[in-house]
Amino acid sequence: MTNTDVVTAIADVCDEVKRVLLEKNRAYGNSALAPLRIFSRAEALEQLNVRIDDKLSRIARGSEFAGDDTELDLIGYLVLRRVARKVKKPADAPLVRLGPGGEFTRETHG
Repeated sequence: MTNTDVVTAIADVCDEVKRVLLEKNRAYGNSALAPLRIFSRAEALEQLNVRIDDKLSRIARGSEFAGDDTELDLIGYLVLRRVARKVKKPADAPLVRLGPGGEFTRETHG
């Protein structure tokens, strides 16, 4: 394998990770960095850490769910973790609903 082959393979893998992350963001919205917090009140970064732990646990145990790509998911969560740290706001305010059946927004004080 030549250096050019390696460079091309690196670019292909990075493109795949980018494609998957953008597809999931379109499908699920910004749920990784702005979760609804229906059950968990943990901040987004901590929730990502839990997901990363879960993926590492599956890899360590060799218990990948059929059809899942645990390695790709792990890489995606690590990218999202870097993004979360880069764009983290000082106040990670929880989401609140604007009236019955209304949209969610960030609760702010002041």
